[in-house]
This record gives sequence, structure tokens and C-alpha cells, in this order.
Amino acid sequence: MSDNVLRCSFCGKVRDEVEHLIAGPGVFICNECVELCERVMSDKPLPSFPPLDGKTDEELLADMARLDASRGQVEAAVQDRVLRLRSRSVTWARIGEALGISRQSAWERYSGEE
Repeated sequence: MSDNVLRCSFCGKVRDEVEHLIAGPGVFICNECVELCERVMSDKPLPSFPPLDGKTDEELLADMARLDASRGQVEAAVQDRVLRLRSRSVTWARIGEALGISRQSAWERYSGEE
């Protein structure tokens, strides 16, 4: 699957697999996840998720690919925040601390410098 495919940041479904896909700042949420959130917020019983053991190899592969693609969206959103913070002169030490990594690790991961 292409990294440019829009997908729900929560369940990983692509735009064509859901009725609506709502964009937020660096994330997307589908109508199905919104409905699930509404159930949680209203204390209604939640549907149980099917066990992974009951899924076919193809279903597990598709799930894995969706989850992996969602990681790219999240990484892009984090990168955007890092760039904005750096443009405001926020130090690599503060960025690293917020991410739970060292200053050096934050710089290596997000600076774009070699």
C-alpha cells in the first residue's frame, strides 16, 4: 500500500473502507471509530473485538499493513511538531525529554542532518 493513502489513525482502515474520514491536526478518524467513541462516552456496552486467532492469514496481513501505514501518519505528525518547536527555538533536550528519549536521539531522529 502507498504511504500517501489516507487512513484512520485509530483502526487503520483506508478512506475507501469507511463512509467518512475526518481529518484532524496530523491524524484522521473514521465514522466507525467516532461511533465507538460515542458508545464509550455514553457508557453503552461496547462490541467485543474478534480474537486474532479467528482471523485468516489474509486478514492478519491486511491488519498488519494498515497498522504499519498508520505509523507513517503519526511519524509525519510528530516530525511536523518537532519542526515547529525548533522554529520557536525549543531545545533538542526539551524535545527529547517530551518524547522520552535523549537530546542526541531526538536530534538524530528528527533533525534531518547527518
